[in-house]
Amino acid sequence: MKINLGRNGLWVKVSEPGMRTGPNVPAQVNGSVLHFAPAIESSTERGSMARRRYQEGHVFLIGSTWFGKYREDVVGPDGSTQRRQVTVTLGSKKEVPTKPLAKRRMQLILARINSPDYRPGRFCKMEEFAALWREQVLVGNKRSTIRSAKSHLNVHILPHFGKRGLDEIGAEAQQIFVTKLARAQLSRKMLRNVVSTLASILETAKRWGYVCQLVDNKSLTFPSEEVQPEARFFSLAEIGKIIAAAREPYKTMFSVLAMTGMRAGEVLGLQWGDVDFDRGLLHIRRSAWYGHIQTVKNKTSEAVIPLPGILAATLRIYREQLKSNPDGFLFVTRNRRPPSSNKVVEYGLWPMLDLLSIPRCGLHAFRHTHTSLLLDTGATPKVVQEQLRHADPRVTLGVYAHVLGDAHREAVDKVASIVFQSVPKARDETKYIQ
Repeated sequence: MKINLGRNGLWVKVSEPGMRTGPNVPAQVNGSVLHFAPAIESSTERGSMARRRYQEGHVFLIGSTWFGKYREDVVGPDGSTQRRQVTVTLGSKKEVPTKPLAKRRMQLILARINSPDYRPGRFCKMEEFAALWREQVLVGNKRSTIRSAKSHLNVHILPHFGKRGLDEIGAEAQQIFVTKLARAQLSRKMLRNVVSTLASILETAKRWGYVCQLVDNKSLTFPSEEVQPEARFFSLAEIGKIIAAAREPYKTMFSVLAMTGMRAGEVLGLQWGDVDFDRGLLHIRRSAWYGHIQTVKNKTSEAVIPLPGILAATLRIYREQLKSNPDGFLFVTRNRRPPSSNKVVEYGLWPMLDLLSIPRCGLHAFRHTHTSLLLDTGATPKVVQEQLRHADPRVTLGVYAHVLGDAHREAVDKVASIVFQSVPKARDETKYIQ
């Protein structure tokens, strides 16, 4: 009698007549019954592709580099499962001196494949999955977000990763990508935005069962912080001249920007229903972007802020002169939609700045001006944070640390004066010299 362990369980080969043999069939030898373990259920019978057999892989040396080959089940775009051969780099001869050490590295790679819980992963090229991500995920975001993400994809991500598989974009490839963008003189903020778009794509792919490595910002080395140029803001005299010289609707628009510190998109998205004249409140509920309405920057940005009495009176006069529009917007173009902020700058702000010989800048200068005036009046950082609607007070202090109010300057001048007065006069200095 010969007993062997086959692929489908134990089987017996017996020369004695009358003995039944085969998988899962008990055999009786000299009155004793041999019970065999049941055959392992085929993975395909359960509708999945678990590992067919234990793999050790094939390790080989080319030049001074160790490579390894193994086979892995993959799920294609059509849902079918196929087996493919994978080649990986295990390291250089210097890093891995011997073949046993190379095999040990290979076993670490094959641990996932040889696990009883292994199931085939899905593989896809970046350019293929990016198209799917745009259609199914990105489409649900704000228009401004969609435009930025498409720019990140077309200009940076797809030219670099488009032909690569998602599984090939590991930590090293991600760092090479970051370094490439840094060398291309991208600002730190823009670089982080591009990496954020890449991270969103890979996170979605991971949730959907594709084999890929998530982006870990802590493990990436970004360029050092840049020296931030001083943000533009107007003096009190300049802001008065701008408002006085502007024509409607820009006069009222600039008044709202300067007296509330709201973002340009938030002002352009205001409707009369957001203005509570009775209680002196201004509700910030939406933002306008290139004539389209979208949500505000974040949840903290959607808030209620005080409506100054002087501004309320200005808005009442403006409402009497304004032609009504179906949606009740404060500021509209000829097509009765909110104007684009870049058009407001080009046709409303810059002509006034040129007329008054003030250097050109954007609408955000009004927000900086409001911050400066708040600091001048002695407002606490908490008040400034609530008015500007930053989720984190550190953002308020970090972004507007360069905006020094007159009160701050006066305090520093007083300290400098005290120090200066403590310095001995010129005729008394000689007595301190030995």
